[in-house]
Amino acid sequence: MLEALSLSWHIVRRNWWVYRKDFVANISPTIADPAFMILSLGVGLGSLVAAMDGRSYLQYLAPGLAVSTAMFTAFFETSYGFYVRMTFENIFKAMLATPIGISEVVIGEFIWVGLKGALMVTGVSITLCLLGLFKHPALLIVAPFIGILVSLPLGAMGLISTCYVKNINQFQTVYSFLIAPIYFFSGIFFPVDHMPPLVQWVAKALPLYHGVLLSQSLFWNENVLETWLIHAPILVVYSAVLLAIAYWRVVAKLRT
Repeated sequence: MLEALSLSWHIVRRNWWVYRKDFVANISPTIADPAFMILSLGVGLGSLVAAMDGRSYLQYLAPGLAVSTAMFTAFFETSYGFYVRMTFENIFKAMLATPIGISEVVIGEFIWVGLKGALMVTGVSITLCLLGLFKHPALLIVAPFIGILVSLPLGAMGLISTCYVKNINQFQTVYSFLIAPIYFFSGIFFPVDHMPPLVQWVAKALPLYHGVLLSQSLFWNENVLETWLIHAPILVVYSAVLLAIAYWRVVAKLRT
């Protein structure tokens, strides 16, 4: 077990070495996109929107934007990123010629996407905290756990889609009909409870919805323990199920 984890850690280190070569370029969209969303929607549109749940639209928007970075980071890493490594760069074929096995490759990718999601959510949360949008800065220490809990199920979705697409362009379909709806209907931009009942039911079945609630509890310092006791276990279950499916599909794919 320890040897397998050690071998899996080599995958994490390899991905980090590649990522840090263009660290500024790689991290820029993750920081810039929420910042511009805050400026355009939070400040611009927010001046035209009435208070939401007793807070400004800027304050309402911040937690969801922070946690959405984990979703986008995880999905793009395990869809486009994994596909390129598998199909064009033949990275995994080279790895399998070493003591690293298929299981270690898949587990290493799981660990990498979890850590990357944690890093991104923490970075964006710190940035928003500096803007005065995080009510209790001491709670920032919990932000990495939101990144992990959100990035694992969304990353699993990316890996599963990678096993079914026939070419890299087909990820656009996955994004348009899976990731985009998750982004827009998980309570980031407006409360889910204000939507029609059927849409509410669908939204509450999405993993990002639970991540948004966790993030809101930290940013607003409201019902933190209660929210985490309810929604964190739900994300753990999502992660366990989706990662198991992803593991089975990716192992089968790499064996062909």
